[in-house]
Amino acid sequence: MDLTLFQNEHMGALLPIKGSDALLGDWAHKAFVPAPLPSQSPSLQGKTFLAVADARASLAALDSTARQLPNPQLLRYPALQREAQSTSALEGTYAPLEAVLTADEERPRTPELMEVLNYVLMANSGFHEVTQGRPISVSFLSSMQGILMQGTPLAEESGRVRQRQVVIGRRADAPIGGFPVHAARFVPSPPGLSLEASLRDLADWMQTDHAGEIDPVVVAAMAHYQFETLHPFRDGNGRLGRFLIVLQLLHAGVLTEPTLTVSPWFEARRAEYYDRLLAVSTDGDWDGFIAFFARGLQAAADQTLRQMNELVQVQSELKDQIRASSIRADSAHALVDFAVANPSFTAKRATDALNLSYQRVNKLIGQLIEIGVLEQMPEQSYGRRFFAPRVMAALTRGT
Repeated sequence: MDLTLFQNEHMGALLPIKGSDALLGDWAHKAFVPAPLPSQSPSLQGKTFLAVADARASLAALDSTARQLPNPQLLRYPALQREAQSTSALEGTYAPLEAVLTADEERPRTPELMEVLNYVLMANSGFHEVTQGRPISVSFLSSMQGILMQGTPLAEESGRVRQRQVVIGRRADAPIGGFPVHAARFVPSPPGLSLEASLRDLADWMQTDHAGEIDPVVVAAMAHYQFETLHPFRDGNGRLGRFLIVLQLLHAGVLTEPTLTVSPWFEARRAEYYDRLLAVSTDGDWDGFIAFFARGLQAAADQTLRQMNELVQVQSELKDQIRASSIRADSAHALVDFAVANPSFTAKRATDALNLSYQRVNKLIGQLIEIGVLEQMPEQSYGRRFFAPRVMAALTRGT
């Protein structure tokens, strides 16, 4: 890490660290420990305030539309799948979106798919626990990270604050063959009681009501920066940190349903995203990061709203298609709702969700296949899994 970049002493401290490399021997360097987040908003330029206001307006439009849906939770799962695919890609774990949408949750075909699906499981669990009253705490964050990493090579080191020093990235100008810590782009806080205390301070700050002092979009940006800079876990920090953006907006009442998909916009601008985060630590550039973050939330909310409206339109048209057929069972409409909420599914999953007999669900699936509402995936690849082609097209458009 280039220590000369850290020019703003108010943003944190550089603490000495040392260790030993099996090949290169002993090393010494410094790690950056961010200062606790302030109780007041950073100083922002007028154009940044406008960007924050635009983000709030787009988030309000998204939430208003979600509130008007008969069943807002209908679109939660496909939104989480899309977010899982994109947020994992940002960290180097790539699986095509269509593969994520059509994956067998119980038997993912690749380690990459398993990691992506772990995010869906983690986010669903986290949103449920917070809505049931569980506070954001070190324990909560640790349990979420444990779910995210289950089944991976680092599973045994997960579910708790990291106990070893880590480094992030590599500087483009770093010499070949030197110590990794010297070549790193960023070296976060050393492990130990201080890191745990800093994470506890952040969790308490996120639980605090900042109304009247800091705009919720700015709160989400500041909390995201602090979490990523602390880098408190062995792995999964980026994915967990972006999950916390939506969780913070829910906590502040800006959103009532976690359908916001934030990571595709950041994934498309990953170099600037990482640069903006680092510039807060090195130069105290809150304004640049918050303006960037607010533009991202606005674009994410607008895109999520467009996709939400498209899915609702597809849902309506598929039901019209059923009405125009000889199928008269209300359960056929319920199966369409299920196919929108679950981009691919088995007859068993539909049976459990719709409280119908397996035979009845199989018959309905066959009828909907006959009129072109559903299709079966190729047996050799997916077994008996089904999907609505128009739903899949709406979810994958633009990827």
